[in-house]
This record gives sequence, C-alpha cells and structure tokens, in this order.
Amino acid sequence: MPRVRTGESVVARVVRVLEAFTTDEQALSVTEIARRSALPVATASRLVAELAAHGLLVRSGGAVRVGVRMWELAQRASPTLSLREAAMPFLEDLHAVIGQHVQLGVLDGDEVLFVERMSAPNAVVNYTRIAGRLSLHASSSGLVLLAHAPVDQQERVLASPLQRLTPHTPTRPQQVRATLADIRRQGYALCPGFIHVDATGVAVPVRDGSGAVVAAIGAVVPNDGNAYVHVPALLAAARGIGRGLVSH
Repeated sequence: MPRVRTGESVVARVVRVLEAFTTDEQALSVTEIARRSALPVATASRLVAELAAHGLLVRSGGAVRVGVRMWELAQRASPTLSLREAAMPFLEDLHAVIGQHVQLGVLDGDEVLFVERMSAPNAVVNYTRIAGRLSLHASSSGLVLLAHAPVDQQERVLASPLQRLTPHTPTRPQQVRATLADIRRQGYALCPGFIHVDATGVAVPVRDGSGAVVAAIGAVVPNDGNAYVHVPALLAAARGIGRGLVSH
C-alpha cells in the first residue's frame, strides 16, 4: 500500500477523511474535512475528489456528503444484518407497546453502537441516533453490554475518564462496578437521568443460541419513576430476537 512521506498509508488518510462526518454533521466543506482530519487542504481535496469519483462521497455545491455507495458496500458486509433482521419485528411491537424510543445497540470497541432505533413525534428527549455511539458507562444499553464484556475490557473502560453528563451519571469506578453486578444479577439496566435528567434508559441483553450476549435492546422513557414497568416487554422482545438469531 503506498505511503505518504510521514509513513502514514493512504488508506489511513482516507479513513480520517470519512471519520470527519458525524450523524449530526453529514455535510462538510473540504476545508472543514481537512481541519477535522488534520490534513493539508490540498491533500483533503484530492482524497475527496477520488472518493467522489467512486461514489463513496458526493459533492453538492460547496458541501461534501457520504455517498449512497458507501451505504451499499457497508450493507453487504455488515455483521449486524442478521441481528437487525431478527430484531425488527420485535422492535416494532415493542415500540407500539411503549410509545417512546426503542433501540438496538451492539458493543463496538469501548462504545455502544446503535444499529436500529424507532421513535415517536412526542417522545422524551433521546440523544441516540442510528449509527451513533454512546459511552458504555452512561447508557443503559452500554451498561448491559459492559456487564457481559470480558473483565479486561471492563477494567480498561473503568480506568479511563468517565464523563459526567448529568449529576446522575455514574463516574466512580466502584459505583459502575456495583451497577454492572446488579445488571448481571437482575437481568436489566435502569438508568434514571444518566444522559438527560428528563429521561430514563432501560435495557436488557440479547443472547444468541450459545447464550452469549450479542446486543442490547432498550427503551428511553420519561424519568418519572415508572421505567421498570417496561422490563417484562423488553425481556420478551430480547428472547424473541434470540430465537430469531438461532433460526438464521
């Protein structure tokens, strides 16, 4: 693979260009892409032009966006396809019952990556986006996944700075450890006001045929002290998804 004079491969620079885009900022100028990717503007412009020529990026006026072909290629290889296919009927039923946000998250590195989300116009505030990420210690889905992650990963996460998003976000390692133990014992995570003071996250694990936790299914509901009533519906949905994974 050709390398630039700094020793960094062209692929590494392309990845930095693509990572400049976020779920909230989907259109960027070449100058902004260069700034975010720490590349000279000329280099960023050349890489954007090459990616656009292959349909991976598209240009509209002065803005650059991720191209549909990027989505197409990602869909072919995504390991979450069978999970999403198995989950969608249960997410739809769960959404109809709860009437708020419901979402499906997987562990990716030291974050929870949300691969599906359903919402309603008047639902409580929720920062989750499809293809968006949240910290493991602050979100109900993240805590469920962290509770069932390898011990060395748990310790790595707990050794890193734990961001406080609200006064209720757990930021002390011993506090998070106790929460993880509670999740393993009771089978669900309940997070009142962890990410936004007006919302409570509640999530349960999704297990495959071997019993391994492969995802978390959760809901974000008003922080009114009643989020626990949704646990049985979440557990039922998780079992249904797990059965669907076995059939796939």
